[in-house]
Amino acid sequence: MAAWQVVLVKDCHEWDPTPAEGVLGVLDLKSAVARVGLRPGDPVFLRPDFRVDPDLLNFVLSPEFRNLARSTREDYAKDIRLLLDWLWDRGLAWWQAGEMDLAAYREWRCSSPLNPARIGGAKWNREAAALTKLFKWGKVYPLPMDAGRRQDRAANARKRNVRWLTPRTWRLWMDLGLRGLRADGSRRPGWDGRTELRNTAFVQLQLSSGLRRQEGGGLLTIELPTQKLRRGLYSHGTVPWALTRSKQSRVFYGRADALQQAAAYQETERAWAVEQAQRKGRYDDLTGRWLVTDVTRGPDPKLKWVDWDGTVGEADLAGLDWRDRQRLFTEGPDGPEPLWLWLTEEGLPMLPDRWNTTFRLANLRCEEELLTERERETPRHLRTAEARGRVPWAIPHGTRHSFALYMLIVLNDLVERKYGLTAEQRRDFAGLFGDPWWLVAELLGHADVETTKEHYLSPVRHMRLESILAFDEDDELPSTGAGEAESRVTSLFARLARETSGIQDLDALMDPHAMPDGYDAESNTEDDDQEPA
Repeated sequence: MAAWQVVLVKDCHEWDPTPAEGVLGVLDLKSAVARVGLRPGDPVFLRPDFRVDPDLLNFVLSPEFRNLARSTREDYAKDIRLLLDWLWDRGLAWWQAGEMDLAAYREWRCSSPLNPARIGGAKWNREAAALTKLFKWGKVYPLPMDAGRRQDRAANARKRNVRWLTPRTWRLWMDLGLRGLRADGSRRPGWDGRTELRNTAFVQLQLSSGLRRQEGGGLLTIELPTQKLRRGLYSHGTVPWALTRSKQSRVFYGRADALQQAAAYQETERAWAVEQAQRKGRYDDLTGRWLVTDVTRGPDPKLKWVDWDGTVGEADLAGLDWRDRQRLFTEGPDGPEPLWLWLTEEGLPMLPDRWNTTFRLANLRCEEELLTERERETPRHLRTAEARGRVPWAIPHGTRHSFALYMLIVLNDLVERKYGLTAEQRRDFAGLFGDPWWLVAELLGHADVETTKEHYLSPVRHMRLESILAFDEDDELPSTGAGEAESRVTSLFARLARETSGIQDLDALMDPHAMPDGYDAESNTEDDDQEPA
């Protein structure tokens, strides 16, 4: 059956050499794509006759579409392609579709018993947003689909299903999924840990800082925090505004041990990858490379660089987004090397969305270790709640969720125990310094504390702070040292996991009957773009 296709423009370092005869009659495809104005990650729609659709190419190049985040552009392109296929089979172009056509398409996508891959309300609402943007750009009136109309949105759209892992459950997940350990602590046979330190260092940094995947994944080596706070437990750095959702720079904090692990990765795995890439000449043919010649000091550092063809450039460091950052190189003792912190085994920048694959493979290793062969063969959404609840399951954005919950618990515990405040004194303290909810929102970079409560901590948002910390008498622990404090927080998490849906803790993993009703790891998908600023 004829079908539309979507081809994504590759990043500058991913292009294969163009054959001598060219591609589709074009001798220099990379230059031709650049002349059109397409950027890496832009979708190109190919009709079933394998021709580029000129109208949809103009849509992709329009401000309405290209100002969207890269992941959103990719998702919208996939959504639009499905409609194009459906209309093509009916002999219709997208600009010929009417309300009845879109109503029939919605029925097919969401409720038709003839469709084996029906979608839910949340997915439909995203598709409706993509189609609305296309029809508005194309001036198709009356609009056959309008996500702003109540009747065109799904009433059964479920809010984001946020899940958390407690600190000790993250340690188990990393041991099984990233370090190649078995449940008994032994090594998996044939384990190849070439990227073990990189992966665990990234997760530890994300867990200790609450950075988004793009924020942490787009850091440069010169941006790792080095200035320690008092007592040296944390260091603070700056998230450049070009990587943030709100487009405002903010301070972030990372634990010293996580930063030490990142430094160890730089000195070992990363240095080896750079050495191999230099030896094989991988950096020599990167036409989009910017060789940095100077970085100014001060609160607003600037970069100066020389392009591959000798052109001199300059920009604010904070204003470079992750697409530009992957171009930045510096002259090392043995040749050019990337400033991008996290590298692939080939020594090239590891783009933020590739961490999804790392997490997915780690989840599969956990399943391989903790489930029987028969359970693994069963599709995840058809497994029993007991089987799903026996395995830790994580996504990159889940590190941010878990950081938020951890900081809420720790900050509550700190205020409650360090200051011994009464309820009235706590209200006064909150008025002067902000309550723990507000502090967590600040750490996450949220402009509105309600975003923190709604998208990250909704299961505990209505719990009184005293009730979170209220122990039975037998659970009370002294607070005379760091070990006891850590045990107290561990007990807090264990109790909260027993009483709150969505929190995976080690006790629940070891005791499947303790998993809350309604646990569904499969429903929690990675989608950074749905999080408000």
